[in-house]
Amino acid sequence: MIVKGMIKAAILATVCFAGVAKAEETIVWWDFLGGGDGVRMKKLIEDFNAEHAGQIKIDATTLEWGTPFYAKVQTSAAVGEAPDMMTYHASRIPLAVQQGVLQELTADDFAAMGIGQADFAPATWDAVTVDGKQYAVPLDTHPIVLYYNKDLLSAAGMLDENGLPKGMDSGENFTATLQALKDNGVPFPLGSVTADGNFMFRTIYSLVGQQGGELMTDGEFLAGDNGDKLANALGVLAGWTKAGLQSTYTDYPATVALFTSGEAAMMINGVWEVPTMTDLAAQGKLFNWGAVELPVIFDKPSTYADSHAFALPANKGKDMTPEKRAAVLTAISWIEKNSLFWATAGHIPAYAPVTKTPEYAAMQPNATYSSLTANMIFDPKTPLAGVAGPIFDVMSTYFVPTLNGELDPAEAVASIKEELNGL
Repeated sequence: MIVKGMIKAAILATVCFAGVAKAEETIVWWDFLGGGDGVRMKKLIEDFNAEHAGQIKIDATTLEWGTPFYAKVQTSAAVGEAPDMMTYHASRIPLAVQQGVLQELTADDFAAMGIGQADFAPATWDAVTVDGKQYAVPLDTHPIVLYYNKDLLSAAGMLDENGLPKGMDSGENFTATLQALKDNGVPFPLGSVTADGNFMFRTIYSLVGQQGGELMTDGEFLAGDNGDKLANALGVLAGWTKAGLQSTYTDYPATVALFTSGEAAMMINGVWEVPTMTDLAAQGKLFNWGAVELPVIFDKPSTYADSHAFALPANKGKDMTPEKRAAVLTAISWIEKNSLFWATAGHIPAYAPVTKTPEYAAMQPNATYSSLTANMIFDPKTPLAGVAGPIFDVMSTYFVPTLNGELDPAEAVASIKEELNGL
């Protein structure tokens, strides 16, 4: 009877313990998402927390974008005070791996999330891979695109039967489109951020890629004829400026203002400006507009892109519990699979099953330019690359005077090559 009683008590204790709810797991989250991105991510976090109430809660903090964010991550991880998860630019991952601030994401992690390599474009997956290991989960690709004013292009006879800009197939034809707009009285056929070489890196690198060029080859910058390809790209853009087809010494806000005011017929900018256009149009304050992949100025389509991704810091001396890791992987998986809402910020969801839905196909202009994912190029894999990295800084110094007609493209390239290889 005593033995039976003990067995009964043990069974009862087990049942009671199983019935006790597990404590809610809190995920400490850092991001750098401001503006429309920040609004949308906060909504996704809010929805995730509501759906997982009592189980998992994301405690999110938004920090300053760029160098301040990455510096804080590095110093915090070194003393075990970094968050459980964070947003990260794919372009910054090689430096982060060198610094030892990221955890590897294993095959078991991806299996737990229910996602894998087949769910991402090859270039996007490769962008978060270093030496065959994954260090992040891409959330999106955010390339540059060509915004255009349908009313101005139509008036100049520069819209085709599908409502798309004419002349997108060659440098000669696109220049002719710009000239036709100028001849029709448009003050600035193309608005470009010509006062900020960091931003113009995106356009220039795209044009280098259109020639089959690359910035780094086997550890050397602008090896072989890649310097000539960079000079070609700079020459085209400088030529547009000289001919009055492109805005000169224009900073980022001014470029957006030129386009939204109707003074510029087209604008090269990031997909993150889609919400700006959408909101103005909804208020009746904007013309008919669209956005498409960059024109093919040289040999083939190529567009610079980066990715917002999710990463796990390597907190020194502070191992993540299995329960915490499971919660983090659940959060990443949920947001990836619900990233259609993230696409309303203009981004192209990296998780392919989302972009294959009828809902995404109906989303404009996103669905129109999402084909560029087949032609994307990311930063070279070096700790010197990435957002606010040394490569951007060096090239920016020479891009601005060259694009504005004050420095010869060949001279600029010679100086860029010397400084980059000096790094």
